[in-house]
Amino acid sequence: MKVTTVGLDLAKQVQDPPVVEVVIEIPRGSFIKRGSTGHVDFVSPLPCPFNYGSVPQWVGLEGDLLDAVVLGARLPLGAHTQVRAWGAVTLTDRGMSDDKLICSHQPVSDRQRRMVLRFFHFYAKCKGLLNLLRRRPGRNACEGWCDAAAAIARARPRDASWREPPVPF
Repeated sequence: MKVTTVGLDLAKQVQDPPVVEVVIEIPRGSFIKRGSTGHVDFVSPLPCPFNYGSVPQWVGLEGDLLDAVVLGARLPLGAHTQVRAWGAVTLTDRGMSDDKLICSHQPVSDRQRRMVLRFFHFYAKCKGLLNLLRRRPGRNACEGWCDAAAAIARARPRDASWREPPVPF
């Protein structure tokens, strides 16, 4: 899997990024981290700086719905939005790859990309500590920025048999 850093060419980024439907699980500014099935995973001491949710049509490599961040104004819990995926961040959580699409109605600026990466590097460290406290072993790290289409290609279409992730998060 090729993961790159911040220096992506903006012209390449603008060429027909995929459009996905995202369901918001964590509105921007929320302290409550919910999973794709709606259960509360944890209450954070810091508010989430982005709208965070999932793409209900795709299942990611770790067996949960494909995660998505939606940049911009706060969206309500449960909102459905059609938005372009301009890139993705690959996170390793307990040794499992977990792509997060980075979505917006406008192209993502270099500043926004750096901010998203900074957040996920911090989040990976915090999640590693939480996993240690929960006795859930495995490596936690932010692997960097990658192409949205590549992240979607690594996912599998959701079928009727998917009910919830196979491992607790």
